[in-house]
Amino acid sequence: MRELANRAGYGGVVSVDSAGIGAWHIGHLPDRRSIAVARAHGIDIAGLHGRQIAAADLAAFDLILGMDSRNVSELRRLASPETAHKVHLFMKFATGRNDDVPDPYYETADAFEALYQTLEAGCSSLLEKLERPS
Repeated sequence: MRELANRAGYGGVVSVDSAGIGAWHIGHLPDRRSIAVARAHGIDIAGLHGRQIAAADLAAFDLILGMDSRNVSELRRLASPETAHKVHLFMKFATGRNDDVPDPYYETADAFEALYQTLEAGCSSLLEKLERPS
């Protein structure tokens, strides 16, 4: 999303971050297959590190997107009444489809490319919903 926003001229107005629900990946680098697929598309994610979502994130960001319905439920549980309206299922919000984003971890490298294509299409759809910066 960050790369697409930059390419579309939204880099200065759109802030993108990523965090997990659980603590098991805090400080870890992305999966090597994710790094390879991103690199093949001209995106460098090799220096990113996992972090856990914090209550402050729910207040700081205008939009919180969960990749699957279980994560969305957890995010809504963490949210206050004032921030719960910000939490949405990624695919539902981006494309109108009530689908979970599949987790390719136990799949082949091809599943990571398919996931990239799914996420790129969803992120492109999100960008179309934004007003063009002046």
